[in-house]
Amino acid sequence: MSRDSRERILSRIRSAVGGAPEAPEVPRAYLSRHAPEDPDAVLDLLHENLADYRAHVHRTDGAGLPALIGRLLEERGARTVVVPDGLPARWPAAWAAEPVPDTGLTATALDAVDAVVTGCALAVAETGTIVLDGGPGQGRRALTLVPDLHVCVVREDQVVASVPEALPRLDPLRALTWISGPSATSDIELDRVEGVHGPRTLEVVLVRGPV
Repeated sequence: MSRDSRERILSRIRSAVGGAPEAPEVPRAYLSRHAPEDPDAVLDLLHENLADYRAHVHRTDGAGLPALIGRLLEERGARTVVVPDGLPARWPAAWAAEPVPDTGLTATALDAVDAVVTGCALAVAETGTIVLDGGPGQGRRALTLVPDLHVCVVREDQVVASVPEALPRLDPLRALTWISGPSATSDIELDRVEGVHGPRTLEVVLVRGPV
């Protein structure tokens, strides 16, 4: 379209709407959640949606958490596990797998490690999504993208019902990683392949009470 043609069209539009009244303001009363108010029901919804995305979901309390993580690592054959800064020291003490502190491990070094255990920033029940922001116990993004097994701990007080409820609790200046199940793609002939862009296996532990 030439410049003259564009100007003619815009001129006709301006003439047509020149006497029109101001458009009324559109109300923005968005529904912020679809989940029930009951916290137990919200936790159940997160469990259901995580499982729907093929994550393996477990529940425990703070006292049973270290042993449960150790069992999951053992069942998956993990002999080494990356431990990010800020993870409670009593957790690795209960594992047979060798803890590997993150001292700036390269991608090659991370690929040689069997698993990573992290906490999270929060989890969204309606979408079955876990959000990491690199805070204490989570580590840098590479830690949860390279190892083939990710064990993620979610406290019940970190669970929100919806994305609109999650956003005010997140710092937009931090690098956020949103995880909905293990890494997967169906780009090639619609065949689902897991472990392409991140961990092949995601174990999620929902914890009640202090950890």
